[in-house]
Amino acid sequence: MQQQIDLWIRALVRWFGYVPNRDLSGWILLIIAVITGVGATLLLTQIIRLVLQRRSDAVLTLLRNYLRTAFYFWLPSLFFLLGTNVQSERFLQRHPVADKTAEILFLLTSAWLGLRLLKVGEILLVRSYDISSDANLSQRKFVTQVQFVRRIMATLLVLVTFSLLLLSFQGSRKLGVSVLTSAGIVSVLVGFAAQKSLGNLLAGIQIAFSQQIRLDDAVVVENEWGRVEEINLTNVVVRLWDRRRLILPITYFVETPFQNWTRSDASITGTILLYLDYNTPVDLVRAKARALAEADPLWDQQVFAVQVTDTTPTTVVVRILVSSRDAPSSFDLRCHLRESLIQFLRDEHPQSLPQTRVLM
Repeated sequence: MQQQIDLWIRALVRWFGYVPNRDLSGWILLIIAVITGVGATLLLTQIIRLVLQRRSDAVLTLLRNYLRTAFYFWLPSLFFLLGTNVQSERFLQRHPVADKTAEILFLLTSAWLGLRLLKVGEILLVRSYDISSDANLSQRKFVTQVQFVRRIMATLLVLVTFSLLLLSFQGSRKLGVSVLTSAGIVSVLVGFAAQKSLGNLLAGIQIAFSQQIRLDDAVVVENEWGRVEEINLTNVVVRLWDRRRLILPITYFVETPFQNWTRSDASITGTILLYLDYNTPVDLVRAKARALAEADPLWDQQVFAVQVTDTTPTTVVVRILVSSRDAPSSFDLRCHLRESLIQFLRDEHPQSLPQTRVLM
């Protein structure tokens, strides 16, 4: 395809060779190349639109929605670059801005198109996975890994593009060499920054594949309960129970102990503590708690226990253990049981409520 385009453009060059002003012929050639690229872009998008009108295709629809704008700029920049490649040395020496502009535009639009392609690839890989349920551990693991790999590749693509842009200018190459060969505080700061960045990158890779955390995991960090909302290259965003966002450096989850309530299983055992009088009929409390748990759909029927675990000079501590399928269900179940047991004791066994005795 490229050879055919080059032959076509060379034929135009030979035709424009009859134009007395060769600089003018060169600029006309570049304009024709850009117009050809725009026309090819419009033709291709029109073909895709006609195909989608006849039959629905999810992949083509996704490509059109995510790549359309970037492709509108990339294909004309490609034709512009091909147009400069077949120009004469005399034209390029007299007008170096044309060659540099074509090179820069092609690099920028290619990077833009590459970033959009990475996003499309991520969507295609994870679109059939549902991470809304705590039970989908393997699916959340895969989605976390795909998102992290996409972000690493996007970062590398941006760095490579930026490096190629710098290398395309003679002055930037000299500046880069002078910075690399310089000594003193600049070298120390650059080395320290690189060390921190490399540490964040390695921590992110470790988290992505060792799976200390995954997207939508229920975690307790900094004495706050929440769910992992985003795992970025340098930080993790935790959505707290009250809709606040706690942003932590990604190295936090490698260096600091934290609780992950959905590491291997979403189910959890909740605890209810009741401080009651010594006259409390524990057997009746146990029977009532059992009946309440069995009547509540939030109980998963795996764990249930009622025990007197401690005493104080004025009360006994009754601990009730109940299990649920996930943390939100456990919280609601404990609230329901606590409210119902307090009402039961108040109405039917008021002597069980804490009392203060005074000896006369």
